[in-house]
Amino acid sequence: MAKKDKGDKKNKSSKKKEDGTRTLSVAAALTQASRAMRTQLSRGLADCGLYAGQDTVVQLLAEEDGLTPGALAQKLGVKAPTMTRTIGRMEAQGFVERRNADADGRLTMVYLTPEGRARLDAIVTATEEAEAAATKGLSGKEVKQLVKLLGAVEESLNVQPMKS
Repeated sequence: MAKKDKGDKKNKSSKKKEDGTRTLSVAAALTQASRAMRTQLSRGLADCGLYAGQDTVVQLLAEEDGLTPGALAQKLGVKAPTMTRTIGRMEAQGFVERRNADADGRLTMVYLTPEGRARLDAIVTATEEAEAAATKGLSGKEVKQLVKLLGAVEESLNVQPMKS
């Protein structure tokens, strides 16, 4: 059996075309695009004092104020400890507050403060700017198709059972 040269190894995340360029796999392309989008959005959010992920907390509480940390975590698809840390940071920044919802203090609800609510316009602006940068050069029809395709990918992934 002949020994393969390191240059012969296939990169599982990309395939080399005849012209020497690489075509990314779906997983690699989605991951890279997602990271780039989040980086772009984070830059816009930093201008208003928000960190990545906090924008979605503010938007969710703006729609439905007074949620438990567990409900926030579930709706945003993160683990409870992650949400607890995020809420703590946002509370220290003055964007949210926790209030006891029952007499014995076991049930805590999270609410937007006026300072947090004041960030909504900045979040919308940062999101619009990131989307404009991401879709620069695409037609309106292509953007609609991209959104449709990404929705189909997400739906497929959400119905597939995870292999252990």
